[in-house]
Amino acid sequence: MTTIWRNALTLIGATTLTFGVAHAQSPELSDPPVIEGETVGDHGSHRLRMGIGLAKSSPQYLSSQYFGEILEQRTEGRITLNVFPNSQLGDDVQMLEMLQTGTLDMTYPSSSATTGYVQALAVFDLPFLLPSREAAVAVMQSDVAQGMLDAFEGTGLKALAFSENGYRQLSNSARPVETPEDVAGLDVRGLSVRTMENPVHLAIWQALGANPTPMAFGELFSAMEQGVVDGQENPWSTILTSNFHEVQDYGTETRHVYTPFIMMLSERTWDRMAPEYQELVLEAARQSAAYEIQLSAEYDDWSRDQLEERGMQITRLDDEQLAAFQEAVQPVYTEWAPRIGEELISDIQQIVEDSSN
Repeated sequence: MTTIWRNALTLIGATTLTFGVAHAQSPELSDPPVIEGETVGDHGSHRLRMGIGLAKSSPQYLSSQYFGEILEQRTEGRITLNVFPNSQLGDDVQMLEMLQTGTLDMTYPSSSATTGYVQALAVFDLPFLLPSREAAVAVMQSDVAQGMLDAFEGTGLKALAFSENGYRQLSNSARPVETPEDVAGLDVRGLSVRTMENPVHLAIWQALGANPTPMAFGELFSAMEQGVVDGQENPWSTILTSNFHEVQDYGTETRHVYTPFIMMLSERTWDRMAPEYQELVLEAARQSAAYEIQLSAEYDDWSRDQLEERGMQITRLDDEQLAAFQEAVQPVYTEWAPRIGEELISDIQQIVEDSSN
């Protein structure tokens, strides 16, 4: 085990002390898979820089470190990776633009940030499309998904592999949310909810009666702390590792959207690599993506329980309550299905159905 990975494991095994109560920083996570495969030939050296949005304790960071370990071990140190977490280099949109200009080698955005390059990816933003993680993984590993990755050709971006951001959940500092009416507010104003700069996400929260407010992720904590927005929507693991529970009193397990991550490489960096290096990068990306999905699954329920332990009041919706949210967002399908593609949506729904049989 290398020093980098030992340091990462030391980090995630740490605890924090809040009001005299010790909290573990992570569940007992699976060890990274053993790195297998022969050393590739010597085709020069590459020092890669990757920017990500999440913290060092996140599955995204840990799996990115594993990706770098694969490259370093199988090239005997000729390819190395330096990961910059916590939006240090910018938000998803900014880092994608840096990849296009060649000023950054890699990033790991949510699929929602990439729909301006490949509109078909907006299908993942449709509400309640993927009912389970098993269905989501089946879709991400399908030929349909590979076609989306291939569609980045010529954009300045090389899409390597899908992994898991996860099911998005609502948190806010104003009130418990059990129904769409709680979002819209009958006798009080609707919730102001931070979203990404994504038109389908905006449509979802407009349909629910909220005031959606696009904002860079790196600005979100202070915006909630200062009351600029009431809340936000992200997976439980992101809410926990970003310490949003410090400024958010309420959570609701809506699971309204399943969002993938996409590991991305600058086409300029890709084109400078020898074919054998390119093949290795693709293989390492797929291996680390599978590990990221595993870590994310281990993190998800644990993160929700940790948030409750740390004081967040979390509402778990029953089937009837969930159905009310699903009905409220049907106008999103009416508006967006023709734009995204009825056939694409049908193909994905078929993959979902097949995965449950």
